[in-house]
Amino acid sequence: MTEFKVAGMSCQHCVKAVTSSIQALDAQARVEVDLASGLVKVESNQESAALKAAIDEAGYTVEA
Repeated sequence: MTEFKVAGMSCQHCVKAVTSSIQALDAQARVEVDLASGLVKVESNQESAALKAAIDEAGYTVEA
């Protein structure tokens, strides 16, 4: 499980956008988003850099 701190998520649309972007990369990925904390947990066979890029492409910022 890879965990990312993501800035800019505030609603269910954001959750769907991030989840869809990750699942476009890996259809079998399991994605959990906690809006309150800004955490996105991903269970996937993809590299964390590729997952981060997918989140970035959805329009959100992964914090260091």
